[in-house]
Amino acid sequence: MAKISMAACIGGGVIGGAWAARFVLAGINTTIFDPHPEAQRLMSEIMANAERAYEMLTSAPLPVKGTLSFSGSLEEAVRGAEWVQESVPEKLDLKRSVLAQIDAAADPKALIGSSTSGLMPTDLQRDMKHPERMFVAHPYNPVYLLPLAELVGGKKTTRAVLEDAKAKLATIGMTGLIINKEIEAFVGDRLLEAFWREALWLIKDDICDTETLDNVIRYSFGLRWAQMGLFETYRIAGGEAGMRDFLFKYGPSLSWPWTKLTDVVDLDDELVEKIAAQSDAQSGQRGIRELERVRDQNLVGIMQALKAGDEGRGWGAGKLLAEFEAHLWKTALKPEANPGNRALKLLEVKVHPAWIDYNGHMTEYRYTQCFADASGALLQMIGADTDYVKAGHSYYTVESHVRLLAEAKLGDALYVKAQLLPSDGKKIHSFMCLYRASDDTLLSSCEHLMLHVSSKESRSVLPSPAIMMKLKPLIEAHADLPAPYGAGRSVGQRK
Repeated sequence: MAKISMAACIGGGVIGGAWAARFVLAGINTTIFDPHPEAQRLMSEIMANAERAYEMLTSAPLPVKGTLSFSGSLEEAVRGAEWVQESVPEKLDLKRSVLAQIDAAADPKALIGSSTSGLMPTDLQRDMKHPERMFVAHPYNPVYLLPLAELVGGKKTTRAVLEDAKAKLATIGMTGLIINKEIEAFVGDRLLEAFWREALWLIKDDICDTETLDNVIRYSFGLRWAQMGLFETYRIAGGEAGMRDFLFKYGPSLSWPWTKLTDVVDLDDELVEKIAAQSDAQSGQRGIRELERVRDQNLVGIMQALKAGDEGRGWGAGKLLAEFEAHLWKTALKPEANPGNRALKLLEVKVHPAWIDYNGHMTEYRYTQCFADASGALLQMIGADTDYVKAGHSYYTVESHVRLLAEAKLGDALYVKAQLLPSDGKKIHSFMCLYRASDDTLLSSCEHLMLHVSSKESRSVLPSPAIMMKLKPLIEAHADLPAPYGAGRSVGQRK
């Protein structure tokens, strides 16, 4: 899979800064050029929110963070970059000038993407000497979480460049959807503009206020759209007859005078003040960074739920997250395969807000999740990865015993160590301990038994020789360790 070796972001505002965060957290060294006097402060805040979100998003091992550096000039920033992302204000002349400067200074093979929300790539390419490698890469905020970039080429953009960009985006957890024809505002913003126009009329005509309108979206079709989009949702609405019946039944309503989509609302001072006052009443008690954190946490929860859809294969953005995690596991630095007679350190994680119960402590099932993720890391280490599962073999948990010994709280850094108990490969018997990193307090233990199974035969079988080659040295090394305290305990057994 194609990789981005080095990236540059020209413009470090809300969008450009979030692009930079996405690159850095994917392990890519990234440079930024932004003359704004507060650029570094703003970028540090965006980066902090992005790191917080990724701690909640996935337990897959992220690569070592790339470096993030600010350059004193555009030319210095793009030097050596393989992907340059332009995110300057939405002014055609400004973007043309900046893209021409990027074109002149960047490596001839570098991809050049523009974050424009609606300007035509052909217009943006006009003054470039190498316009064939320039395209629109229109993301959605927050770029570090939302996985879509619309890829739109101009008349001089080559298809190979768009395909290359799509492949590279996959390595940072994004999907690049290639739009067939260039059009103002592309696909997403076309839909949003129509929706936004109707929403403004509903507020202007006092049909509802901003909070009511937002509640209508988030409590109804917004949830459907998050996982199935528009057409697949309406296909279900057609019942057994499908989309044809839906269009037959509801198509005529499109000619009814329900909406004002062709009538532009006058955003005069009165309407602006009305909307602003309602928005202040709705959300003004929270600062912008707090709202961003709430948004990120909610998005993570939705994507995690969607990842479990379709019998664990994922659905919508959750499917993309599952694919990104599979990529992370494949490319991650593996735990030491032969640590000698030492317990294996399999997991490092932080307790984030979604893990906290009403007492302010880590909720019970998150302890179990830590052990499950550590078991997953062990399986990755010995080669029982997603490809192995697709080939028809896997390890299934058949028994576990978790002891809760001390409390973990919000923000605590945790780690899991594991010792293999007598095992033969067909079964893996382990004893795992969860510790608080700040003082090495033992928080919980888990005795865990997995059996190797053949999915096709629906029975336990021996693992492949490749698995045994990695597993056997661990079993032999741990055979000399003393039995850990707590192994073999029964529920309710006295200390």
